[in-house]
Amino acid sequence: MAADLSPRTRAAEPAGPRLRRASARPATALLAVMLALTGCGAPTADPSPPVPSATAPVPAGADTTISGLDALFLAMMVAHTEQTLEIVRLGLDRAGDPRVRTLIAAVRATETDELATMRGWLREAGPSAAAAAARHDHSGHSDATAGLARLRAAAPADADRVLLDVLTRHQRTAADLARAQVAAGTSERVRDLARRIDRSRTAEVDLMSGLG
Repeated sequence: MAADLSPRTRAAEPAGPRLRRASARPATALLAVMLALTGCGAPTADPSPPVPSATAPVPAGADTTISGLDALFLAMMVAHTEQTLEIVRLGLDRAGDPRVRTLIAAVRATETDELATMRGWLREAGPSAAAAAARHDHSGHSDATAGLARLRAAAPADADRVLLDVLTRHQRTAADLARAQVAAGTSERVRDLARRIDRSRTAEVDLMSGLG
């Protein structure tokens, strides 16, 4: 039987490619959200190809790939966490309320561990992921620079209030970034870390709202 080459059939043939292009749009949109949350421009590397882990051996069934998008999230969160620790260090010098000091000491402990984990995963992902992350300029991101300036300039009587405001804004950004990674990331262990970051930062924001 001859193939049906009617206009109806020919019009339906390109549907597959259109669907494939459409399926890439959510990840692209979420990447744009991640970049916007940290004040970044467009990425310099393709965020989609997975990068095999450089470490060996790995357990059977382990998550052994980190995509460019995962690496970008890790690089962004490393920079954000470094800024958090800088805020906390200054906060411990300036804060007077024991409740505030206890909270930010806990933040320091949690984020120091997370920072070591994220740096390790970027190293494990191999030189291509590390290079992609390094090409992404994190200078001047977020509200940390202005927040640190506010905290340094605050009068002693205002230091706790200013610290809580600065850290609340900063941790909200971390939670937003983590939620974008949960939706768009490909590495399950990175997405699991992002879930924990979202829960942790959201809980911290709730606690700080009761201390202000």
